[in-house]
Amino acid sequence: MEKNRCLASCKYHSGRREFIKKSATVAAGLLLADNFILYARKKGVILPSIRGSGEAANYVPKIKAAFVRRKEDYGMRWPGAVYDGEAAKKMYTEELVRTAATLGVSLEIRDTPVFSAEEGDLWLAQAKESKADGLCVLLLDRQDHAWPTAKKSAESGIPSVIFSPLGSSFTTNTINFAGKPGCVVYSTNDFSQVAYGLKMLKAGALMKHSRCVVIKGRERREILLSSDTGIALQYVPADTFINIYNTMPVSPEVIKMADDYLKKAKSIRLATRQDVINGIKSYLVAGKILEDEKADAISMDCLGALGNIEVSLPCISWSRMNDDGIPAICEADTGAIGAQIIVQYLFDRPGFQQDPVADTSDDTLIGAHCSCPTRLNGFGNPPEPFELIHHHGNRDAVPRTIWKKGQRITLLDFFPAKERSQLLFSTGTVVDNLSVPPSGGCVVSVKYKMDGNQDVLSYPGMHQLFFYGDYKKELKAFCQLFNFEASMV
Repeated sequence: MEKNRCLASCKYHSGRREFIKKSATVAAGLLLADNFILYARKKGVILPSIRGSGEAANYVPKIKAAFVRRKEDYGMRWPGAVYDGEAAKKMYTEELVRTAATLGVSLEIRDTPVFSAEEGDLWLAQAKESKADGLCVLLLDRQDHAWPTAKKSAESGIPSVIFSPLGSSFTTNTINFAGKPGCVVYSTNDFSQVAYGLKMLKAGALMKHSRCVVIKGRERREILLSSDTGIALQYVPADTFINIYNTMPVSPEVIKMADDYLKKAKSIRLATRQDVINGIKSYLVAGKILEDEKADAISMDCLGALGNIEVSLPCISWSRMNDDGIPAICEADTGAIGAQIIVQYLFDRPGFQQDPVADTSDDTLIGAHCSCPTRLNGFGNPPEPFELIHHHGNRDAVPRTIWKKGQRITLLDFFPAKERSQLLFSTGTVVDNLSVPPSGGCVVSVKYKMDGNQDVLSYPGMHQLFFYGDYKKELKAFCQLFNFEASMV
């Protein structure tokens, strides 16, 4: 049987995508990678010279989809004779193909619906044999084998998105799937929820193929961050960075990128042009290490390795990599590695790793750090304004990004564990950007008013990520689909 296949290989580093119900429809107008390059050249944008070099950078997730219904006419039983199943199948097939092309996933749609329990069992067995990264079950029926097939998919061990258009379920059908690990159910006519489900399948697959190089200590070793993420951590000695930095010349590309930062900065305080050049040089050093180690993400014990020597701290280069869709994490924090990978793969925007500071005068939480991305609105979208200033250690160059007041944001922390890792998240609103000095601490200090009544003095964790958008509901669904423990504050 010839299958309807859609293979799309676009990089998802450009354009804005909101696959959630509030967007009403799957977002349109996403630029493919080649189109973004043309756009960037016309606008005079300085393009990044590095990309991730690991397996995730080139991996194309494999998703299998199937419609499920009776073979005979619907008749009196729901969804009833009023429901045009053939028209629905045609419409949703087109939506699936369009979404897969935008996401850059390999989508295999079964030509004919699953007409029996036996056919469902065969389809699931084939999906397991082909090592599919995810399943999409589209129910065009409420009767007979429809929901039992959905249950088998949810329990197959393959992350499953189950779509129940209105008329194909009662709450008596969906109640057993609420909170069930390994699956999410979207009972709606709004296909954008299914599109977000496919995006989660993609993000989860890329996460499991990701490799992060961690520059710390004196020995090489490789471990898993956690079994449920599959993220590999390749530790390399700290002098790897130092040796490459000291031998790498300052190229015209470095000068051009540095001058571009100086040109676009709202103001420059304390930091010099040479500081910026030194910081951009560390960006290319990081790129060389990513290439050598075949890694998709990077982290470093920055202060431990560089704090007492003249080699530039990589604050500006980490900011640039996060802007370019390469997860870059400060201080070799493994929890922040997991969080940054999830945020970038799932929401197509960088997170700001920060140190949480309580302000009891107005019950706000201040996120403070010296490396902050600028493309907070998403990869390919215009950056937020920024200043160039010294690190809080009175050295090197740091972009102080100005966050939009009134902007809704999400906070995410990741706690890796042997059996079941935890995602802790909350939402709130940006209320201010603090100036440092006169306050002490890190020069990027974003004040955030949380929803709810959490005591700011006891907010748990460290190095949580702030990122634009209200994504509490979406993170809860991601946790359920991939069996993480969800902790919402």
